[in-house]
Amino acid sequence: MKALRLVVISVVAGATFLCSAPGALATQEPPGGSLGGDPGSAGDASASGHAKGDTLSAAVTGAVVFDRSKNGGGRSVGSVTSTTSWTPPACYYAPKYTPKQLESQMRQVWMSSSPSHEWALKTQNYFVNGDPYKDFNKDQEGKGYWWDSYVTEGREADPASQDCDKMPFWVKDGGAPPADTPQAISPELLAQLAYAEIRVPSTTVELAPRNVTKVNLPTWAWLESAKFKPVSVTASVPLLGISATTTAEPVSLRIRPGTGDAVTYPASGECQIHDGRIGEPYVRGNADRTPPCGVKYLRSSESGAYKLQATVTWKISWTSTTGQGGDLPPGTFGTDQDVVVQEVQSVNRSSE
Repeated sequence: MKALRLVVISVVAGATFLCSAPGALATQEPPGGSLGGDPGSAGDASASGHAKGDTLSAAVTGAVVFDRSKNGGGRSVGSVTSTTSWTPPACYYAPKYTPKQLESQMRQVWMSSSPSHEWALKTQNYFVNGDPYKDFNKDQEGKGYWWDSYVTEGREADPASQDCDKMPFWVKDGGAPPADTPQAISPELLAQLAYAEIRVPSTTVELAPRNVTKVNLPTWAWLESAKFKPVSVTASVPLLGISATTTAEPVSLRIRPGTGDAVTYPASGECQIHDGRIGEPYVRGNADRTPPCGVKYLRSSESGAYKLQATVTWKISWTSTTGQGGDLPPGTFGTDQDVVVQEVQSVNRSSE
């Protein structure tokens, strides 16, 4: 059977954007049964839709809204990578249609030449004939929504985006989605979607000596505390009146010198946060001290430079308007920077 993809133009808080969803309307076949309903009857003209090839487009309301006002900003920011194998969901289910909107779309699709006759019969049976839904649940207008799949922005090419392949299903106001739908919107899933939106500053560390250091000379490293503060993103579904806020807070800096001929401070290379800062700025008079965070190179970089990698680990937690909350896997973000290491030049003086 030919798959039918949904390309949905969602209008949320006055903003129009394009998102795509898997072909949920075609990938699951409803059980057999008698045909019910007239696919040629008129629907609600306020929900526009048309088929072109294997694509159905429509104007609908709903889905997830992000508040990024407390997120990291500027030119040098990036997303965090989970320290575990877990990743934010590539797709999810959320409210997408009213009964009249879904009816309008489906009747236009049934009238087109795109779907197969078998597909049209089975979807009519599913939505109209009472197996399991009767007449698009129009008698429940204003009492709930049809939920369908959405693909998380940026994950369109991810095979996991095809996991949300259920047919659209009905959820009444105040009710819970089916228990066998783990990707259905919930406070925790909103927090996971917000996780993917977190942006944190680049981790270029301050070094002393700066730019060029010497062999066997302890080099101090630290991060500007003003740049490394907690950031957060809030995800909400206005139709459901729920939201979740995901917060990322820096906890440590890992230094990798870029060569095995080096010693890190501390020996693990993991510099913990203390009193709101990571590392300690070098000040005159501390030349004889061991830096709390830093590196000592044991060999020169000759005509090149070592690639020092600095990676910050962020503790990530979430709260919600329902009172639920908890922790999500820590995230990391790192960058490389060049460090030139020179030999200490000795001066030999011969007596006259």
